[in-house]
Amino acid sequence: MKFVIFLLLVTLFSCSKSDKITANKVVGIQIYDGFPKEKAKVIAQEIFKFYKIKTIVLSEIELPKRAYVTIKSPRYRADSLIAIQNRTIIDSLDFVLGVTDKDISITKHNKQGKIKEPKWKYNDFGVMGLAYCPGKSAIISSFRLKNKDKKLELTRLKKVAIHEFGHNLGLSHCLNKSCVMTSASEKISTIDNEKMQLCEKCKTQLKI
Repeated sequence: MKFVIFLLLVTLFSCSKSDKITANKVVGIQIYDGFPKEKAKVIAQEIFKFYKIKTIVLSEIELPKRAYVTIKSPRYRADSLIAIQNRTIIDSLDFVLGVTDKDISITKHNKQGKIKEPKWKYNDFGVMGLAYCPGKSAIISSFRLKNKDKKLELTRLKKVAIHEFGHNLGLSHCLNKSCVMTSASEKISTIDNEKMQLCEKCKTQLKI
């Protein structure tokens, strides 16, 4: 696979606990058709800065057609996308984070495993991102993060990227509303109110 190298080399002088989490690991930022490369580079920089992990921006590819649905509106299934990425990840990568400007969705279930009510809403529910927890595959979408304030829009995107990749590293949703790992709870305001940082509990979980 051809890819554009965008290496952010992390200097590992001391072998601290946080270094051990991502030392010698590489995450590929997979651009899907139409997503701006400059934004992908910003996400790569943010992931590197936040988690101290080497990043590579991969060449743009098409979204897999088998992930496309029209259940409620034309969009792509996030669960299908991360599964496809998981199966096709190249040997030189440890993680892959897909980035798209297309709408993505999932099916939301209740504690009993049934589709949440009302089913018309949750059978194919639009989301901003999805990731395995833990795992090596995640996807984020800018579709639901749009705002006239482009700086705010980009900040939202960076927070979602940090959040979803945090899941790949094993972080679950946090009850601390200011932590970047808090659940959005279907509200964009939650993302705007959270800080671009981990709370002490999540830091401890990652041993940062």
